[in-house]
Order: sequence, then structure tokens, then C-alpha cells
Amino acid sequence: MAGSSHGHTPAAWTGVIIAFIGFCAAGLFMVADSPAGFWAGCAVIALGAVVGGAMKVAGMGTPKEPEAVVEARARAAAREGAAA
Repeated sequence: MAGSSHGHTPAAWTGVIIAFIGFCAAGLFMVADSPAGFWAGCAVIALGAVVGGAMKVAGMGTPKEPEAVVEARARAAAREGAAA
């Protein structure tokens, strides 16, 4: 697991930070009894998901593994299964 870069990308950080701000705003407005502010905070949470996804599509997320790596992993798993 140490070799994983899960979540350590600009896309992930940006999406989470935006969603966190929306969560804090929604919580504040919920306590303040402001439904409009609460729903605006929920919209910001959704915006965080959209921005993070768009950044991932733009290439700022975790890069996909090359096809050769995927095939090599499949061959190794098949060898382990045959040996067992």
C-alpha cells in the first residue's frame, strides 16, 4: 500500500478542499436555520465533485497504468494460480 498514490493528486486535493468548504458552510447554515444557505453549501459539495472529476479528466489525477503493466500483472496472477 505504501507504493500507492491514491488521493495524492491535485485533482483529489482540490475536490476534497472544495467539498470540505461546502460541508462546513452547510453545517453552519443548518445550525443558523437558513435553508437557502444549507442548500447552497450542498451545491458547493457537488461542485467539489465536479471540479475534481474535471481535473482528473484533464490529466491532473492518477495516471492510468500502461497496457503492458496490466498484461504483466494478469500473467503473473495466472502463474500464481497455476502454481497453487
